Amino acid sequence: MSLDHTRRLNRQDYKTLTLAALGGALEFYDFIIFVFFASVIGELFFPSDIPEWLRQLQTFGIFAAGYLARPLGGLIMAHFGDSQGRKKMFSLSILMMALPTLAMGLLPTYASIGIAAPLLLLLLRILQGAAIGGEVPGAWVFVAEHVPEKRIGFACGTLTAGLTFGILLGSLVATLITTTMSAQAVAETGWRIPFLLGGGFGLLAMYLRRWLHETPVFLQMKQRKALSAELPLKTVVVRHTHGVVVSMLLTWLLSACIVVVLLMAPALLQKLHGLPAALTLQANSLATVMLIFGCIIAGALVDRIGAATTLIAGSLLMAASSWAFFNVAAHAPEYLFIAYAIAGLCVGVVGVVPFVMVSAFPAEVRFTGISFSYNIAYAIFGGLTPIALTLMLKLSPMAPAYYVMALAAMGVLVGCWLRREAGQQVLINQIRAQ
Repeated sequence: MSLDHTRRLNRQDYKTLTLAALGGALEFYDFIIFVFFASVIGELFFPSDIPEWLRQLQTFGIFAAGYLARPLGGLIMAHFGDSQGRKKMFSLSILMMALPTLAMGLLPTYASIGIAAPLLLLLLRILQGAAIGGEVPGAWVFVAEHVPEKRIGFACGTLTAGLTFGILLGSLVATLITTTMSAQAVAETGWRIPFLLGGGFGLLAMYLRRWLHETPVFLQMKQRKALSAELPLKTVVVRHTHGVVVSMLLTWLLSACIVVVLLMAPALLQKLHGLPAALTLQANSLATVMLIFGCIIAGALVDRIGAATTLIAGSLLMAASSWAFFNVAAHAPEYLFIAYAIAGLCVGVVGVVPFVMVSAFPAEVRFTGISFSYNIAYAIFGGLTPIALTLMLKLSPMAPAYYVMALAAMGVLVGCWLRREAGQQVLINQIRAQ
């Protein structure tokens, strides 16, 4: 999708990819650091005399508000990204994340300002959600339209790995603070440190993004006056239904597999099989590192063997490794680390997803198409997966593995459909050339 299809990655491409991945990692760090300190935040931002279950419900309700704000924020930013320029929204998204995160670290508690404390926290969380809704689709579009066409898979996979690194960074910072400070120190000032760090680094990343250039694709569209003449969202919904459906299905694959294998697995292993918390969290960190490499490998394979083949093969490997991981956790925990590492690596097949979504929409409405599909599907499936899994666990302790295997089967079917579409397009091109 870059204007030059044949050249190799140059210094500017690597600079663009590095700054995009760094900014994405910091935004994901800012977005998820809340959950690592949810218990402390609940004690500080709500009345002390309410029941514990209500405090936790309200705290996680504020956390969930960030996810609910993603579709609206993403669509608004995507609209202007398709009409006014990718770079403007790319810079705005990180500013919208950095400032609320910094403000969270400075926010007075309930003891100081009463009910205003949780209300302000809710407002800041909504702003974070709006920012992350624009950042992820915007970053995928930005790098895809900068790099040579034959390196888009690698670029999108690397960027997805950067987002994953943000989750790992949040986990490491939270672990460092909770292990080096007493519980009282964390409650007094320690919980503020990761928010202040995230906000400060976010502002630095925004400053560094000043050196990025607008994408060549957007500049050419602007020069040719080829920008969408009607509302981009209307064009996406009316004319690109297939792209929306495929993108939503793959977002389900991406969000649910990461939620199950990376985010929920430690708690599930502790609850279902009685494994020590420290052991499961250490194994989880290793799996997250392997996921980072998996995303990069999947993206590179897309450039070599195509998205359809990579998605089919990767989905099959993900199904087998996830079943093995949960089975090992139940019957042979001494092999937990290696099984979890392999599962994390194979879940890296999700690195294929952004390439398919970027390819599914024309440049005039690409930002809006990805943002609409990704954010709505993520809000639905990311939110429903824990509920569905909880209900399935009543039927079988292997429910997490079965859920991932079902999604892997869907990934194989989508891959087969993509291969069929690609074959039809080749035939059409041959007929037109005759």
